[in-house]
Order: sequence, then C-alpha cells, then structure tokens
Amino acid sequence: MDSFVKLVTQDFPQFSFVGSNQFRWSSKDQEISYDESAKDPAGLWAFLHELGHGLLNHQEYHSDFGLLKLEVAAWQEAEQLAEKYKLKIDKDHVQNCLDSYRDWLHRRSTCPNCGTHSVQTDDKSYRCFNCHSTWQVTTSRFCRPYRKSSLAQNKKSLKQEAQAIFI
Repeated sequence: MDSFVKLVTQDFPQFSFVGSNQFRWSSKDQEISYDESAKDPAGLWAFLHELGHGLLNHQEYHSDFGLLKLEVAAWQEAEQLAEKYKLKIDKDHVQNCLDSYRDWLHRRSTCPNCGTHSVQTDDKSYRCFNCHSTWQVTTSRFCRPYRKSSLAQNKKSLKQEAQAIFI
C-alpha cells in the first residue's frame, strides 16, 4: 500500500493522504484517509474509491438517494483510475459495497407502520405514500437505521383524511 500511495500522491498533489484505520474522503480538508494495514486488493480499490470522491469534488449530499448516487459515481471514477494504474476492480466487490448503501436506504425508507417504501421529504424525514405516516431517521450513515414514527401526528393525519373522504 505504501508504494502505491506514494505514486498516487505524486499524481494528485492537490490532496493530502493520511494513514488511518479506515478509508474516508474529507471534502473540508481535501484529505483522503486510508487504512495503512490493508494488504489485499480490496484496500487499493477502496483507496481509489475515496480518491474518486475527491476528484469528483464530492462535498455533501441532501438525501439518502443522493448519497447512493455519489457512491456510484465514486466507484465509476475508481474504475477509470484503476485502468491508469494497471489494476482491475472486481465488479462484484463494487456491487457488494453499493449493496450496503442500497440495503441501508431500503431499511430507512420502509414505513414502520405498513411496510410501504417511500421517498424522503427532507434530510431526516420520510412520509409514506400508502398510510401517510411520517418518521424520522438519523442523518448519520454509519449507524443502525432507527426510524422514529410520529404516531400522534399519523393518527391525526389519518383521521383528517378519513373525514375528507366521507364529507
């Protein structure tokens, strides 16, 4: 990993490369952290993926789906970078990584009351198309996707909807 990092550092002096215990891109610091202990090809792929975020100037996202789009773009950039360095990124590895985000999005977007999948209304909220329930999620993508349902509001919303139907 060290010799590869030195080579990439020369090619991309606009970024700082910092040894760490994880792979991460910081848009604020223009810094790529990489796991110094990574010895397998997947470590090189993760490194290129984070570099992809940097080259694409990924800064922030405003929705869960927006995050997934950034991840897809960073992997596409990583695949192009891999060609430059005579590497080949395993497509199954990429899909497994993206599946972790897809699964996360799937769990967060599932209505806790009826199980329907819905769309985010803001960075912390979802609303069900089916039963009109609303629920809150954490903004962190690194924690378990808890969904806090707004039951009182949901009951009021359903009651208002029922009244509107029968008037």
